[in-house]
Order: sequence, then structure tokens, then C-alpha cells
Amino acid sequence: MSVGTWKKGLEDVVATGTKISFIDGEKGVLEYVGISIDDLARNSTFEETAFLLWNGRLPSAGELDGFTKDLRSRYELPAGMAGRLISLPPTAQPMHMLRTMVSALAMHDPEPNKVDVASAREKALNILAQAPTLVAFFDRYRRGLPLVQPRKDLSFAANFLYMLNGVEPTETMARAFDVCMILHADHGLNNSTFTARVITSTLSDVYSAITGAIGSLRGPLHGGANEGVMVMLGEIDGVAGCEKYVQERLAKKDKITGFGHRVYKAYDPRATYLKTLAKQLAEDTGNQELYAKSVAVEGVMLREKAAKGIYPNVDFYSATTYHSIGLKLDLFTPMFALSRISGWAGHIIEQLADNRLYRPDAEYTGPHGVAYKRIGER
Repeated sequence: MSVGTWKKGLEDVVATGTKISFIDGEKGVLEYVGISIDDLARNSTFEETAFLLWNGRLPSAGELDGFTKDLRSRYELPAGMAGRLISLPPTAQPMHMLRTMVSALAMHDPEPNKVDVASAREKALNILAQAPTLVAFFDRYRRGLPLVQPRKDLSFAANFLYMLNGVEPTETMARAFDVCMILHADHGLNNSTFTARVITSTLSDVYSAITGAIGSLRGPLHGGANEGVMVMLGEIDGVAGCEKYVQERLAKKDKITGFGHRVYKAYDPRATYLKTLAKQLAEDTGNQELYAKSVAVEGVMLREKAAKGIYPNVDFYSATTYHSIGLKLDLFTPMFALSRISGWAGHIIEQLADNRLYRPDAEYTGPHGVAYKRIGER
């Protein structure tokens, strides 16, 4: 590589080809295998979306039924995993728990290192099915509540909320959570997906790849952003205080959490339908003021920053949605992970089908010819 050709953060560097998702940041377009994210959010289910990401096409009715039944049959944790989970400190952060326990699932797999495509699908399906059980069990354990066993008659979204709260969710809650899962499922070669593909390219195991991706997602510059939105909304004193709060932050050149995106220079297509769902859910759960604050903050930001291509991203209204569902703040990022496992797995499968080890170069920018000094001379 010639001097000066590298780009910090690999911005605009194309590292691979993919048929999984397409993004046009200038026009605000996101497609999964050619289907717009808005169409999927309005018409699909998370289970169908996961099948799409793993197979490159929508399933037939029979295929979807088979995939759904297979996924539901794997909700229960392997023997001993629940005991291991409740031996963790109840003060542990959920993302650290999830990263650790997904890694531990490998120890219950008799052939954890198999990396042919068929085996990768099997392992990914287990992780996708059991990760919600891990999160729900841990949250109830740390709250001192009895664990609620999964129900195979419930969808991915409804089952998780049932295990978390001990009662079946309302139709609106289940649908809102299902839509959040669809919207977060994949997003091109983002940091965590790149991490999963890099690890996979070494022919390491699926558990390692997804564990690494979870570690990447935890960062506040990636999946942790939606927690920041909720913190911000909590700092604002009512709807009337939104104008002053935003203007003061902008005057100090502070970023407003939930606005702007490294890729999108138009309205984040994932936020469009989510805003509608967040409104409905807020009304159903008595969180109208929270939603109204969100709308007020968005109004100020669109007036002040839309000309610079700064619009709400998916994190902005997912925060309101997750709060209305009743999720604790530190569960927001794990929800992102539960969804994104489907996308990571799709990329792992795609990587394995035509693998090449990632081994980029680095341009050395340090000194040369430095003489070694003995310790007494330093």
C-alpha cells in the first residue's frame, strides 16, 4: 500500500461484497435482499426476516412454518446453563452477561468448531433461539423473581416479553417488539458485522464470531446509542423544556443523541414506521409525554440541522418503544443484539460460502533507526 492511501476508520473502503443488505445513505434507503425495510417492517415478521437474511429469499408458507417451529424448539437452554447464569453477580451488566453466556454455549455443543455452512446454520439457530432466554432469565434473576420458562407456542417476540414479564404481552407490545427486531436485524458492513466476518474468515467457530460481534455492539458509538437517547429524554423537564435543552446543547456544539448517522444523510428509513409504532405504544401504555418530548426534540433538530443532513436515526424512537414496553435502560442494547444475531449469522454463512482471510495492511507512521538504550541510560 502506498503512503497516504489509508483511511482512518476504513471510511468508504469496500472490504467485501454481500447480497444481504443494501444501503443508500444519500437517499435514505435500506433493503434486505432487495426488499425495502419499510415493507418488511409493515408486513413481515422477525422469523421471516431471519429466513430471508440466511437464504437470500422469502420463504414459502411451508418453509416459514418449518423454520419457525425449528426456532421455537430451541428456546430452552442446555442443561446447566441456567445454573451457570444465576451464579453470576446480579450487578453484572446485561451485555457483559450476554457476551459471556453466548460464548459458554459452545461448551454444550459436541462439535463447536465445525464451520461448514450447514453446521453454521444449526449453531446460529441455537444462538438466535437461546439468547432471548439468557437475557430474560438474567433480568428476572437480578430482580429476585422466579425464572419463567419459554413457551414454544409463542413467537420470538411474544415469547421473550412473556419470559421477561411473566405475562403474555399485548398484541401492540408484541408487534412493536417484533418490528424493532426486524429493523435492527442487519445494516451492511457495520462494525459488529465486520467483526463477525473477520473472526469467521479465520475459520474460527460461530460462537466466537458472535461473541466478538456482541463485544463490538456494546460500545456507545455503535449499539449503545439508544441508551443515551433515554438518558437525554429523562434530563429534559417536560415538553416545554425541549427547545431550551436542545438549543443549549447545540450552542455548546454537543451532539444530540439519536440524531445523525455515519451512513445516512437523509431520514433513517428504519425510523419512519418505528415512529408510528412508538406513538401507538406510548398511547397504550401511558407514555404520551415521553413520546411528545421525542417529537418536540425532533422538531427542533429538523429545524436547526436538517439542512446538514442530520435526522433521527433508528435509536431515537427505539428508545421510546423499549421504555414503553417496560424494558430497563441497560436492556436496550441487548435488544439490539438479540435482533442483530440474525444479521451476523447471515454474514457468517455468506463468508463461509466463499471465504478469504481478512488480512489488511497498516501504514507504519512511527520512527526508524532508534538506538536501544540500556535501562540505566534511560
